[in-house]
Amino acid sequence: MAEESQPKWEGKTTAELSGPTAEQIWPFWEDFCNLHLWHPDIDTCSQVEGTPGQPGLIRYCATKKTSSSGGDDGISWCKEKILMIDPVNRCLSYELLENSIGFKLYVATIKVLSVDGDGGRGCKIEWSFVADPVEGWKFEDLVAYIETCLLSMAKKMEQSVGAHNGY
Repeated sequence: MAEESQPKWEGKTTAELSGPTAEQIWPFWEDFCNLHLWHPDIDTCSQVEGTPGQPGLIRYCATKKTSSSGGDDGISWCKEKILMIDPVNRCLSYELLENSIGFKLYVATIKVLSVDGDGGRGCKIEWSFVADPVEGWKFEDLVAYIETCLLSMAKKMEQSVGAHNGY
């Protein structure tokens, strides 16, 4: 009997930044192997192979897992590969290759968009994804996790740009 395929999970979340421009925020995303500087749950991120800023670049990301009692439960890790990167339009797509988290298919697209307004300040970050359902997760939990991470990352990026530009 053929296994019934489940529909893909597809979602999108956004974060709006009032100070920095898209041009100021894009370099944080373009530097694909420095995710640990911005992502609240990544302890390490490093290049495995490929050329920085080019499709085919693979990064390794990991974090220590802790149990509810505070003990060490090992490491959660993944390898991710850039599928497409477009500095002119400030967007990139990547896929999860290998992981210890339970994902089979996961492809994400990050876009840093200008926000029209007075003085041209501000921008919006869009994080969209398509994934196979993950055992032990609910779709809503994955969306909430990505949203929480994106908002945290956007805040750190905004603070970093603001510290250098006086706002």
